[in-house]
Amino acid sequence: MSVRVRKAIFPVGGLGTRFLPATKAMPKEMLPVVDKPLIQYAVEEAQAAGIEEFIFVTGRGKAAIEDHFDHSYELEKTLEERGKVSELEELRRWLPRHGSVAYTRQMAPLGLGHAVWCARNLVGDEPFAVLLADDLILSRRPCLAQMADAHASVGGNVIAVMDVPREHTKRYGIVAPGRDDGRMVEVAGLVEKPAPEKAPSTCAVIGRYILDPSVFAHLGKGMKGAGGEIQLTDSLAAMIGASPFHGLRFEGKRFDCGDKVGFFEANLAFALARPDIGAAAREAMKPYL
Repeated sequence: MSVRVRKAIFPVGGLGTRFLPATKAMPKEMLPVVDKPLIQYAVEEAQAAGIEEFIFVTGRGKAAIEDHFDHSYELEKTLEERGKVSELEELRRWLPRHGSVAYTRQMAPLGLGHAVWCARNLVGDEPFAVLLADDLILSRRPCLAQMADAHASVGGNVIAVMDVPREHTKRYGIVAPGRDDGRMVEVAGLVEKPAPEKAPSTCAVIGRYILDPSVFAHLGKGMKGAGGEIQLTDSLAAMIGASPFHGLRFEGKRFDCGDKVGFFEANLAFALARPDIGAAAREAMKPYL
Protein backbone atom coordinates (compact mmCIF):
# COMPACT_ATOMS: atom_id res chain seq x y z
CA MET A 1 0.00 0.00 0.00
CA SER A 2 1.45 3.40 -0.98
CA VAL A 3 2.17 6.19 1.51
CA ARG A 4 -0.33 9.05 1.48
CA VAL A 5 0.89 12.24 -0.18
CA ARG A 6 0.99 15.05 2.41
CA LYS A 7 3.40 17.62 0.95
CA ALA A 8 3.37 19.70 -2.22
CA ILE A 9 5.99 21.87 -3.90
CA PHE A 10 5.02 25.01 -5.80
CA PRO A 11 7.91 26.30 -7.97
CA VAL A 12 7.23 30.04 -8.20
CA GLY A 13 10.65 31.52 -8.89
CA GLY A 14 10.18 32.29 -12.60
CA LEU A 15 10.38 35.80 -14.03
CA GLY A 16 7.23 35.71 -16.17
CA THR A 17 8.85 37.56 -19.05
CA ARG A 18 6.07 36.62 -21.48
CA PHE A 19 3.68 38.81 -19.48
CA LEU A 20 5.76 41.95 -19.23
CA PRO A 21 5.07 44.72 -18.35
CA ALA A 22 2.36 43.24 -16.06
CA THR A 23 4.95 41.07 -14.30
CA LYS A 24 7.60 43.76 -13.87
CA ALA A 25 6.57 44.35 -10.26
CA MET A 26 4.08 41.50 -9.71
CA PRO A 27 4.79 37.75 -9.68
CA LYS A 28 3.27 35.99 -12.69
CA GLU A 29 1.68 33.52 -10.27
CA MET A 30 -0.40 36.40 -8.88
CA LEU A 31 -2.02 37.14 -12.24
CA PRO A 32 -5.78 36.74 -11.68
CA VAL A 33 -8.09 34.41 -13.53
CA VAL A 34 -11.44 36.16 -12.98
CA ASP A 35 -10.91 37.18 -9.34
CA LYS A 36 -8.38 34.69 -8.00
CA PRO A 37 -4.61 34.51 -8.60
CA LEU A 38 -3.18 31.50 -10.40
CA ILE A 39 -1.24 30.34 -7.34
CA GLN A 40 -4.40 30.25 -5.23
CA TYR A 41 -6.05 27.88 -7.71
CA ALA A 42 -3.02 25.60 -7.37
CA VAL A 43 -3.07 25.70 -3.56
CA GLU A 44 -6.81 25.03 -3.41
CA GLU A 45 -6.33 22.08 -5.78
CA ALA A 46 -3.68 20.71 -3.43
CA GLN A 47 -5.92 21.22 -0.40
CA ALA A 48 -8.71 19.29 -2.13
CA ALA A 49 -6.27 16.39 -2.65
CA GLY A 50 -5.47 16.19 1.07
CA ILE A 51 -2.16 18.06 1.00
CA GLU A 52 -1.19 19.26 4.48
CA GLU A 53 2.13 21.05 3.91
CA PHE A 54 2.71 23.68 1.22
CA ILE A 55 6.28 24.41 0.09
CA PHE A 56 6.92 27.43 -2.13
CA VAL A 57 10.22 27.67 -4.02
CA THR A 58 10.53 31.40 -4.56
CA GLY A 59 12.94 33.95 -5.99
CA ARG A 60 13.49 37.68 -5.88
CA GLY A 61 10.37 39.83 -6.08
CA LYS A 62 7.95 37.16 -4.86
CA ALA A 63 6.95 38.70 -1.52
CA ALA A 64 3.38 39.22 -2.76
CA ILE A 65 2.89 35.44 -2.75
CA GLU A 66 3.95 35.21 0.88
CA ASP A 67 1.62 38.08 1.79
CA HIS A 68 -1.27 36.45 -0.07
CA PHE A 69 -1.07 33.31 2.05
CA ASP A 70 -0.98 35.21 5.32
CA HIS A 71 -3.56 37.08 7.36
CA SER A 72 -4.16 40.72 6.46
CA TYR A 73 -5.34 41.99 9.80
CA GLU A 74 -6.08 45.53 8.61
CA LEU A 75 -8.24 44.25 5.74
CA GLU A 76 -10.01 41.71 7.93
CA LYS A 77 -10.76 44.35 10.58
CA THR A 78 -12.16 46.71 7.93
CA LEU A 79 -14.41 44.00 6.49
CA GLU A 80 -15.62 43.11 9.96
CA GLU A 81 -16.40 46.74 10.84
CA ARG A 82 -18.34 47.17 7.60
CA GLY A 83 -20.39 44.02 8.17
CA LYS A 84 -19.01 42.26 5.10
CA VAL A 85 -19.36 38.83 6.68
CA SER A 86 -19.38 36.73 3.51
CA GLU A 87 -16.28 38.45 2.12
CA LEU A 88 -14.47 37.93 5.44
CA GLU A 89 -15.42 34.24 5.58
CA GLU A 90 -14.28 33.71 1.99
CA LEU A 91 -10.97 35.47 2.70
CA ARG A 92 -10.26 33.11 5.60
CA ARG A 93 -11.68 29.93 4.04
CA TRP A 94 -8.77 29.08 1.76
CA LEU A 95 -5.86 30.16 3.97
CA PRO A 96 -3.65 27.19 4.91
CA ARG A 97 -3.55 26.42 8.61
CA HIS A 98 -0.85 27.96 10.79
CA GLY A 99 2.56 26.34 10.39
CA SER A 100 1.70 24.49 7.18
CA VAL A 101 3.41 26.89 4.75
CA ALA A 102 7.16 27.04 4.12
CA TYR A 103 9.33 29.03 1.74
CA THR A 104 12.75 28.37 0.29
CA ARG A 105 14.76 30.30 -2.30
CA GLN A 106 15.93 29.18 -5.70
CA MET A 107 18.90 31.51 -5.88
CA ALA A 108 19.59 31.00 -9.59
CA PRO A 109 17.19 30.30 -12.51
CA LEU A 110 18.58 26.84 -13.29
CA GLY A 111 15.36 25.12 -14.32
CA LEU A 112 12.36 23.26 -12.92
CA GLY A 113 14.44 20.31 -11.77
CA HIS A 114 16.67 22.62 -9.76
CA ALA A 115 13.65 24.33 -8.20
CA VAL A 116 12.26 20.98 -7.04
CA TRP A 117 15.69 19.97 -5.69
CA CYS A 118 15.85 23.18 -3.64
CA ALA A 119 12.90 21.88 -1.57
CA ARG A 120 14.49 18.50 -0.73
CA ASN A 121 15.14 19.25 2.96
CA LEU A 122 11.54 20.35 3.48
CA VAL A 123 10.13 17.26 1.79
CA GLY A 124 12.26 14.62 3.48
CA ASP A 125 11.85 10.93 2.68
CA GLU A 126 8.22 10.67 1.57
CA PRO A 127 6.28 10.98 -1.69
CA PHE A 128 5.33 14.52 -2.64
CA ALA A 129 3.39 16.48 -5.25
CA VAL A 130 4.59 19.23 -7.57
CA LEU A 131 2.11 21.73 -9.02
CA LEU A 132 2.94 24.34 -11.66
CA ALA A 133 0.56 27.28 -11.34
CA ASP A 134 0.90 28.08 -15.06
CA ASP A 135 -1.07 24.92 -15.82
CA LEU A 136 -4.63 25.67 -14.74
CA ILE A 137 -7.15 22.82 -14.94
CA LEU A 138 -10.93 23.14 -14.99
CA SER A 139 -12.53 19.87 -13.89
CA ARG A 140 -15.32 18.44 -11.78
CA ARG A 141 -12.83 16.64 -9.52
CA PRO A 142 -9.51 18.45 -9.01
CA CYS A 143 -6.67 16.99 -11.07
CA LEU A 144 -4.34 16.32 -8.14
CA ALA A 145 -7.12 14.50 -6.28
CA GLN A 146 -7.54 12.24 -9.32
CA MET A 147 -3.79 11.62 -9.27
CA ALA A 148 -3.76 10.91 -5.52
CA ASP A 149 -6.42 8.25 -6.06
CA ALA A 150 -4.30 6.68 -8.80
CA HIS A 151 -1.15 6.85 -6.66
CA ALA A 152 -2.94 5.08 -3.79
CA SER A 153 -3.52 2.18 -6.20
CA VAL A 154 -0.24 1.95 -8.11
CA GLY A 155 2.35 3.81 -5.97
CA GLY A 156 5.65 4.98 -7.42
CA ASN A 157 5.53 8.02 -9.67
CA VAL A 158 2.33 9.38 -11.20
CA ILE A 159 2.39 12.26 -13.66
CA ALA A 160 -0.47 14.06 -15.38
CA VAL A 161 -0.51 13.57 -19.16
CA MET A 162 -2.60 14.69 -22.11
CA ASP A 163 -2.52 13.99 -25.82
CA VAL A 164 -1.32 16.92 -27.95
CA PRO A 165 -1.00 17.53 -31.70
CA ARG A 166 2.23 16.00 -32.98
CA GLU A 167 3.51 19.39 -34.12
CA HIS A 168 3.42 20.52 -30.47
CA THR A 169 5.66 17.79 -29.02
CA LYS A 170 8.63 20.19 -29.01
CA ARG A 171 6.88 22.15 -26.23
CA TYR A 172 6.57 19.27 -23.74
CA GLY A 173 8.15 16.29 -22.08
CA ILE A 174 6.82 13.33 -24.08
CA VAL A 175 6.10 9.80 -22.82
CA ALA A 176 7.37 6.69 -24.55
CA PRO A 177 4.36 4.50 -23.64
CA GLY A 178 4.18 0.96 -22.37
CA ARG A 179 0.85 -0.59 -21.42
CA ASP A 180 -2.00 1.84 -22.02
CA ASP A 181 -5.64 1.34 -21.04
CA GLY A 182 -6.75 4.74 -22.31
CA ARG A 183 -6.66 6.37 -18.88
CA MET A 184 -3.45 5.10 -17.26
CA VAL A 185 -0.35 4.75 -19.40
CA GLU A 186 2.80 3.00 -18.26
CA VAL A 187 5.81 5.29 -18.68
CA ALA A 188 8.52 3.30 -20.48
CA GLY A 189 10.56 6.39 -21.36
CA LEU A 190 10.55 10.19 -21.27
CA VAL A 191 12.00 12.65 -23.77
CA GLU A 192 12.18 16.40 -23.13
CA LYS A 193 10.79 18.55 -25.98
CA PRO A 194 11.49 16.22 -28.92
CA ALA A 195 11.06 17.33 -32.52
CA PRO A 196 7.75 16.02 -33.93
CA GLU A 197 9.45 13.51 -36.20
CA LYS A 198 11.45 12.09 -33.26
CA ALA A 199 8.72 12.07 -30.61
CA PRO A 200 7.92 8.55 -29.29
CA SER A 201 4.22 9.49 -28.94
CA THR A 202 1.96 12.51 -28.57
CA CYS A 203 1.36 11.83 -24.86
CA ALA A 204 2.63 15.00 -23.15
CA VAL A 205 3.50 15.67 -19.51
CA ILE A 206 1.82 18.69 -17.93
CA GLY A 207 2.49 20.46 -14.65
CA ARG A 208 1.21 17.96 -12.07
CA TYR A 209 3.42 15.30 -10.51
CA ILE A 210 3.38 12.86 -7.59
CA LEU A 211 6.96 11.72 -7.12
CA ASP A 212 9.04 9.31 -5.09
CA PRO A 213 11.70 11.12 -3.01
CA SER A 214 14.45 9.13 -4.74
CA VAL A 215 14.19 11.75 -7.51
CA PHE A 216 16.28 14.10 -5.35
CA ALA A 217 19.35 11.89 -5.74
CA HIS A 218 19.11 12.24 -9.52
CA LEU A 219 18.39 15.97 -9.40
CA GLY A 220 21.35 16.48 -7.07
CA LYS A 221 23.74 15.46 -9.86
CA GLY A 222 22.97 18.82 -11.51
CA MET A 223 22.96 17.43 -15.05
CA LYS A 224 21.81 20.03 -17.56
CA GLY A 225 19.46 19.12 -20.38
CA ALA A 226 17.26 20.97 -22.87
CA GLY A 227 17.82 24.74 -22.83
CA GLY A 228 20.91 24.35 -20.66
CA GLU A 229 18.70 23.88 -17.57
CA ILE A 230 18.35 21.12 -14.98
CA GLN A 231 15.23 19.44 -16.33
CA LEU A 232 12.89 17.51 -14.05
CA THR A 233 12.03 15.25 -17.00
CA ASP A 234 15.62 14.01 -17.27
CA SER A 235 15.71 12.87 -13.65
CA LEU A 236 12.30 11.23 -13.99
CA ALA A 237 13.58 9.33 -17.03
CA ALA A 238 16.47 8.02 -14.93
CA MET A 239 13.96 6.54 -12.43
CA ILE A 240 12.09 4.41 -14.98
CA GLY A 241 12.30 0.75 -14.06
CA ALA A 242 13.20 1.35 -10.42
CA SER A 243 9.58 1.63 -9.27
CA PRO A 244 6.09 1.85 -10.83
CA PHE A 245 5.74 4.85 -13.16
CA HIS A 246 2.44 5.88 -14.73
CA GLY A 247 0.87 8.77 -16.55
CA LEU A 248 -2.74 9.63 -15.79
CA ARG A 249 -4.98 11.10 -18.47
CA PHE A 250 -6.94 13.29 -16.08
CA GLU A 251 -10.53 14.37 -16.52
CA GLY A 252 -10.70 18.08 -17.24
CA LYS A 253 -9.51 20.88 -19.49
CA ARG A 254 -5.99 22.26 -19.10
CA PHE A 255 -5.14 25.89 -19.90
CA ASP A 256 -1.57 27.06 -20.51
CA CYS A 257 -1.56 30.27 -18.49
CA GLY A 258 2.09 30.88 -19.31
CA ASP A 259 0.83 31.86 -22.76
CA LYS A 260 -1.20 35.02 -23.35
CA VAL A 261 -3.90 33.35 -25.44
CA GLY A 262 -4.12 30.43 -23.02
CA PHE A 263 -4.45 32.84 -20.11
CA PHE A 264 -7.20 34.74 -21.94
CA GLU A 265 -9.03 31.49 -22.71
CA ALA A 266 -8.78 30.42 -19.05
CA ASN A 267 -10.44 33.66 -17.96
CA LEU A 268 -13.29 33.03 -20.38
CA ALA A 269 -13.75 29.40 -19.39
CA PHE A 270 -13.61 29.99 -15.64
CA ALA A 271 -15.97 32.97 -15.85
CA LEU A 272 -18.50 30.97 -17.88
CA ALA A 273 -18.27 28.06 -15.41
CA ARG A 274 -19.03 30.27 -12.40
CA PRO A 275 -22.65 29.98 -11.18
CA ASP A 276 -22.59 33.57 -9.88
CA ILE A 277 -21.40 35.33 -13.04
CA GLY A 278 -21.56 32.72 -15.82
CA ALA A 279 -24.81 33.96 -17.37
CA ALA A 280 -23.72 37.60 -17.23
CA ALA A 281 -20.33 36.72 -18.74
CA ARG A 282 -21.99 34.85 -21.60
CA GLU A 283 -24.24 37.86 -22.26
CA ALA A 284 -21.26 40.24 -22.19
CA MET A 285 -19.44 38.13 -24.77
CA LYS A 286 -22.21 38.20 -27.37
CA PRO A 287 -21.22 41.50 -29.07
CA TYR A 288 -17.71 40.11 -29.69
CA LEU A 289 -18.74 36.76 -31.21
